Amino acid sequence: MEDLLALGGRSIKSRLLIGTGKFPSYPLMQKALEVAQPGIVTVALRRVDLGSQADNILEYVPKSCILMSNTSGARNADEAVRIARLAKAGGQGNWIKIEVIQDNKYLLPDNLETLKAVEILAKEGFIVLPYMSPDLSMAKRMVDAGAAAVMPLGSPIGSNRGVKTRELVEILAREIKAPVIVDAGLGSPSDACECMEMGCAAVLVNTAIAIARDPVTMARAFKEAVSAGRAAYLAGLASAGSGASASSPLTGFLRDETR
Repeated sequence: MEDLLALGGRSIKSRLLIGTGKFPSYPLMQKALEVAQPGIVTVALRRVDLGSQADNILEYVPKSCILMSNTSGARNADEAVRIARLAKAGGQGNWIKIEVIQDNKYLLPDNLETLKAVEILAKEGFIVLPYMSPDLSMAKRMVDAGAAAVMPLGSPIGSNRGVKTRELVEILAREIKAPVIVDAGLGSPSDACECMEMGCAAVLVNTAIAIARDPVTMARAFKEAVSAGRAAYLAGLASAGSGASASSPLTGFLRDETR
């Protein structure tokens, strides 16, 4: 049976989501997306120029991908709701990644304002995926409010530091009934693999692919890492031990036969 990601009433083949910022050019971004084949692509509303086909980022997003607008730039729930409504009115659909950030230094999400936006937008029929600091109580509240998934950060946005919040993310993956998608800070394919091995439903990657020396090859690497990590999780990883355990018998050697 094919292993699909159930999200927002859809069955999605890929568990890799990709953001569209920081790529050197739209054509290069398009090639990376075509190679990675993400199920969902995120786009900031402020980067969409509907008046120009050549400069309109949406023209370079494969039609097979679900387009998810994000509320990048919102500082509170009201601004996030306004951006989401504008995106929907502009024809970008009802999938929305909520980003509410007041902290300009570390770019950490404001969980309380994010929850307020989830409550409003979910009632309006949006497929809501909130970007959040990994907090179990807040994640449960967001899911109860109608979030289709929760998106805890692995480390600060664009830092490429990996899964510094691993223990907290593991708790969410075990306790939250909705999909847990790690978003922000993943710097290498091995980071993405780690998230999948611990039971996360998917990962969202942008900077690590976009600023790589070869974004297209890096996009392929992330695709394969996500697939490998998911397969390992489903197969059942062996638990770590404190001592040694031989993989072959320690008896029956040739010297034992000569005695």
